[in-house]
Amino acid sequence: MSRPVIGIIGNQHLVNDQYPTHAGGVMNSEAVAQVSDCVPMLIPADPAFVSVNELLEICDGFLLTGGRPNVHPEEYGEEWTEAHGAHDRARDAVTLPLVRACVERGQPVFGICRGFQEVNVAMGGSLYPEIRDLPGRLNHRMPPDGTLEEKFALRHIVRLVEGGVFHRLFGATEVMTNTLHGQGINRPGSRVVIEGHAPDGTPEAIRIDGAPGFTLSVQWHPEWDAANDPVSRPLFRAFGDAARAWAEGKRAPLQRSA
Repeated sequence: MSRPVIGIIGNQHLVNDQYPTHAGGVMNSEAVAQVSDCVPMLIPADPAFVSVNELLEICDGFLLTGGRPNVHPEEYGEEWTEAHGAHDRARDAVTLPLVRACVERGQPVFGICRGFQEVNVAMGGSLYPEIRDLPGRLNHRMPPDGTLEEKFALRHIVRLVEGGVFHRLFGATEVMTNTLHGQGINRPGSRVVIEGHAPDGTPEAIRIDGAPGFTLSVQWHPEWDAANDPVSRPLFRAFGDAARAWAEGKRAPLQRSA
């Protein structure tokens, strides 16, 4: 039997400052292939090339990756400022309706970093443009210098709601994570349940209340060393199990609260 297909949402890049590409981090594909045991398929996130309905039929689940551009603030009713940074309206046009469709269908969707933020915005929530500018908040951005190992190193704990989906998945109410983001949740979207917070109160783990399938998202980067990390591994395994259940015409029960 063939493995389930996971659509990995790609980002637009310019190679040598002039050649346009759609690209995705190798570590995302590694995590999907090696830990989720699924087939990674890079999706050019642009409605000029793909439609949401086509993607829903082709793929069994979706990984919403991190990326340099942010969700455009017009998607949550605010005007763009320099603090909101770069954006990618084409990706917004694909991922936001894709999230809503997956939630209603029960089709697995896993949000990471920007993907976490996309899930919140898709459900009607809003974002802070820069977490580190808020009183009492930490700087969650990636360190500008150092090796990849140093940049993706574990930096803070996330405290999880006792008895929640993430607590049951990890078997712990506190886990160590890396943190590599500038923006974060301001207003949670409809049905968005925050189950994990950083020490400064920044939301770091969410699920969608009442969703019939896998709709977990995290603000950190579990794709780094996913096969070995005790937090990343159960996330990607659960995601793969949900994709297999979907591929077999079933609905994974992971979202049910204890």
